[in-house]
Amino acid sequence: MIPGIFIETPRLILRQWKTSDHAPFIKLNRDKDVMEFFPSVKTKEETLAQIERLSQDITRQGYGFFAVERKDSHEFIGFTGLTHPGFESYFTPCLEIGWLLSKANWGFGFATEAAIACLAFGFDTLGLDDIYSFTSIHNKKSENVMIKIGMAKDGEFEHPLMKDGHFLKKHVLYKCSG
Repeated sequence: MIPGIFIETPRLILRQWKTSDHAPFIKLNRDKDVMEFFPSVKTKEETLAQIERLSQDITRQGYGFFAVERKDSHEFIGFTGLTHPGFESYFTPCLEIGWLLSKANWGFGFATEAAIACLAFGFDTLGLDDIYSFTSIHNKKSENVMIKIGMAKDGEFEHPLMKDGHFLKKHVLYKCSG
């Protein structure tokens, strides 16, 4: 395997972040459609700080939210991977699987393909027992990916980092066991 590449699928490479990812990730994080179920779009500075954190997580742990690259075009299209949620709830501590892809790459099965590979990585390589995923109750596209990759609904919860009454307060929780 090439250094910096953690997972390969038939169409995708999940890898460490590169400088060439900065501009497309800044654009992705500014897209209101892509960020619809996040608290807000991100500034250039916020995105660059996020890349630094994500890259450091991968270096330190050997996993995290990997940059996703299409094999056919070598285009950066977003991220997929495993991380520790940054809040406390009844199901934490845990590892969460998550994804975020550019709008131009929606509808091709890339999120599902990358997420299935990350689940396998989590169970087979990292030896995890359980992996969780969650999203706003309004984010049916991400919830459908959770179902497609074999996760089962484990309930709903109120996200502790969202203010009461916020559109994104209520979340669905999914779980998969190895």
